[in-house]
Amino acid sequence: MGNNSSLMLRDEEIDVISKETEFNRNQIVRLYSRFLSLDKKAQGFLEREDLLNVPELAVNPLGDRIVDAFFTLAGDEIDNEKRLNFRQFVRVLAFFQPVDRSKKNSLNGRRDKLKFAFIMYDLNKNGYITREEFKVILNSMVGANITTDQLDKIADRTIEEADVDHDGRISFEEFCKAMEKTDIEEKMSIRFLN
Repeated sequence: MGNNSSLMLRDEEIDVISKETEFNRNQIVRLYSRFLSLDKKAQGFLEREDLLNVPELAVNPLGDRIVDAFFTLAGDEIDNEKRLNFRQFVRVLAFFQPVDRSKKNSLNGRRDKLKFAFIMYDLNKNGYITREEFKVILNSMVGANITTDQLDKIADRTIEEADVDHDGRISFEEFCKAMEKTDIEEKMSIRFLN
């Protein structure tokens, strides 16, 4: 399968994708093979359900939100029917490359990684995280392990600490400020095999 999948991906496409994402040739070919395995209907694109079938996402309590953020990040390039072609798929995966400070990859800097995290919390996609949105995500992560009262207190304290302008919600800038001491570059990185 490895050779067949690499034949379907032209050298020119690999070069362009490599320049955009800083993935090397072998990584791109491997990602293409993974893309083909996810594209069970052989349509040439992935839909939301294709990504939700990834075992690691299926068991992750935030799997649904991760997939939504994946499609949101593809953003302007994505069609109205929420489909990802291979190039879009790889561009989103580039957000998760470890940061190499000697290179300037425009797709995986600290701010880009924070944007992905922010999108996961911003359920209604209005550019703000409200207390209720935070509670939904927190509840997904901890479920029945804490009481409703504890959940409310955590949500209240989090919003209170991060909401600099006291409007009852967290903007992206406030989110970035609240995450200043978090090593997001490491926490949101995946080591891609060569």
